[in-house]
This record gives sequence, structure tokens and C-alpha cells, in this order.
Amino acid sequence: MATIQPLFPVKSIQHPRDGVSSSELQAVLRKPFSLLFPKTSAAPIRGDSSRWLRIPVKAVSSGQSAKGGSTVDASCDGDVQRPWKTYDARLVLEDGSIWRAKAFGASGTQVGEVVFNTSLTGYQEILTDPSYAGQFVLMTNPHIGNTGVNPDDEESSQCFLAGLVIRNLSICTSNWRCTESLGDYLAKKNIMGIYDVDTRAITRRLRLDGSLIGVLSTEESRSDEELLEMARRWKIVGVDLISGVSCHAPYEWSEKTDAEWEFSNERNNAESFHVVAYDFGVKHNILRRLASYGCRITVVPSKWPALETLKMKPDGVLFSNGPGDPAAVPYAVETVKEIIGKVPVFGICMGHQLLGQALGGRTFKMKFGHHGGNHPVCDLRNGRVDISAQNHNYAVDPASLPVGVEATHINLNDNSCAGLACSELKIMSLQYHPESSPGPHDSDLAFRGFIDLMKANKT
Repeated sequence: MATIQPLFPVKSIQHPRDGVSSSELQAVLRKPFSLLFPKTSAAPIRGDSSRWLRIPVKAVSSGQSAKGGSTVDASCDGDVQRPWKTYDARLVLEDGSIWRAKAFGASGTQVGEVVFNTSLTGYQEILTDPSYAGQFVLMTNPHIGNTGVNPDDEESSQCFLAGLVIRNLSICTSNWRCTESLGDYLAKKNIMGIYDVDTRAITRRLRLDGSLIGVLSTEESRSDEELLEMARRWKIVGVDLISGVSCHAPYEWSEKTDAEWEFSNERNNAESFHVVAYDFGVKHNILRRLASYGCRITVVPSKWPALETLKMKPDGVLFSNGPGDPAAVPYAVETVKEIIGKVPVFGICMGHQLLGQALGGRTFKMKFGHHGGNHPVCDLRNGRVDISAQNHNYAVDPASLPVGVEATHINLNDNSCAGLACSELKIMSLQYHPESSPGPHDSDLAFRGFIDLMKANKT
């Protein structure tokens, strides 16, 4: 058996009862760490020393740390460095709670409404969903960033959310489609992110108290009290968020779902339909799915006049998803009123809520909304249950709808209205995202339903 040699000479220390006084023993134990374990120790026990990782260390004075960097204790003579990032950010909620965190992406101070998303995958699609404008998205899945980001998974041309809150930030990426890391991507998009925060505890607080306004900050000069006051002053209810995410001029969309991602056998490209899509914050994959089902699409801004739309003689009109309070955009409600009954209409998420208001119903703010790719929805007409992708903080009150308007779907988690229809007015709508990016593809048949509605109107 090989004998392991000590790295340095060790002087044996006798117990006081063996003739060594207690004071001598204490004197030895009080010696500095660097003297007990000198730097001039022998080579490593096994192997060539060149195989051992050596990390250069820059020592700083005790108690000092570079912002966001590691900290070195000067008493260790610069030999020992903490290899982890220190807390350099705060999330201050309007209820007075303060959550210390570590920053990545952009820096600064940002205010927004904190909501949690239960999706297990697809953080890049979530980041680029315009419906998150004005919100901090907290991911309940604890490990984020391991697949990096790539240009093919974006749902819009930019990130509209206020910030990202996660538990663990992956230190590496391991996906063949990755082109850059999540942190680099957020920095480039000027979006703040924080990690190493107790997302489970914050989620439980949001479920108990409802969505809360919060402030993210990396600025040490701002006091907790100042950030708390910012959170309590800021409002999101009654604010028009659609105008900030909509396109500025009409354009044509023709891109279909790539063949490698196509999963539906229900497409019918034999007959083309012209659809005018109102951009309230539309996701690219909604447009791709419509194109894949044989539609020629003209996308128009949120304030595009209804008269101009009808002049195009479309086969149907799509009212898209979008952020915020539907009651804060009366101009959009008026546009919907002027179009329904004249051509077939399909409303998705915000479009569903605007249809509800245009029909005489009312909308209300939910306690903490629906955000995630795992919401069960039941079609009341046939009993079919789909697992759906949802992202909304407002809902339509079905009891406020007039006679002739049917609530077609309900969310099985809370029985909230998840779909509407009116055969007389040629209307259909869903409170969730049938394109399911990210999410399961159960609801893709809704696009087939819109095609059938337009086809029936032609005959």
C-alpha cells in the first residue's frame, strides 16, 4: 500500500495531561492559518501539478467587494476567493417585502406587475410575448437558461416585459440551436433579470394576495423606502398598453409554420382566405398557424379604422392577443363593434375580452391571472378537454353577456370563461393561445374552426 506523505512538516501536539501546558496548546492554535499551512508546501499528493486548476485571485480589503463580483477576505492573504456572485439586486413588492437577489441582463431600476408563469419550457417565447408588457414574469420552474436563446423562437421583434425573475440561472447552455446565453440576450434587449431568489415563496404570496406591483433595482443609491414608494405609486389598471406593442403601419404576412415544426394534418391550402389581423400584440406563431391553414394575412395597427378594414373585403378578421386592461382601450372596443356581424371574427385572449365588451358584457381583473402552458379547458359543446397555454390577467364575466352569446369553453381550474361564440354574428373567441408557443398543441383545431366559419360565410 502506498504511503501518503504530508504536504508540510507537522509538529505533534501533546495533550496537557501528557506534559504540554494548556497555554502552549492555545498558543499553537491561535497561529494564523497561513502559518499553520504555509504557501511553500509540497506538490499535490498525486499526479502532475500542471493538471490542477489554478485561478488567479485579486485580493481586496476585508469587507470590500466589487459590485456583483466575488468577495475576498484579506485575512486569507489573497489565497481564498468566494467563487460565487454576491447579492447585488433587490425586488421590492408593494406589500413591503424585500427580496435580495443577484442580477443578470440589464441593470438599473424598473417597475412592473409581478406575475408567475408555470410553464416548464419555452422561456424565450415567454420573453418575447407582447402580452407581458408592463409585467415582471416569475418562472416557477426553478432552472432557467440551459437551452440559451436563438433567433427562431422569438414571438415578436423585441422583449416587452419589464423583467424576469428566476430561481436558478444555468451556468452553461446545451442546445444545438443556441446562439447566445440568456444573460447576454437580456443585456442586449435591455431587460433586467434576477436569480437566486425564493420564487416558491413569492409565488405563494402572489396566490394569497394576488398580483403585486414590484420594483427591481441594482442601484445601491436607492433606499428600500424609496423603491417601496415607487411600487405603491405605480398603476397598471386602466393603462393602455396595446398602443406600445402594436405595429405602426399595415403589412402582409405570408410565412407558414416550418415543415420541421408542423404537426397538424388538418391544413387545407386548396382555398385561400384573406384575413385582416388587428395587432394588439400579436404573436408570430398565431400568424404562422393561420398561414399554414391557407390564409393570406394583412396585419394592421391597433387603431386601424374599421371602415378601412371593411374596404379590403376580408373573408375574416382576427382580433389578437395583447397586454393589459381591455377596459383601458375603448377605441379598440368601438372598432370591434363596427366589424362584428359583417364578417366572421376570431378573437384570441385580448381579442376575446374586447369581443365580450363589444357584445355588452363586462370584464374584470383576476386575482393572479392565468400564465402557463398547463391549463385544462373544457369545450362545453362536446365535452372535449384540451391542455392550453394561457397568459391573461383579465376575464369576461359570462353572466353579463346578452342572450344569443354562448360561453363555449371554461377553465377547469376556476370555471372562468375561456371561450365565446355567436352563430348569428359569426363570432368565435378563446381566452387562451391556440398556437401554443410554448405549450401543448391540443387547441390548434381552433384555427380549423375559424376556416370553417369563413368557408360557411362564403357559401
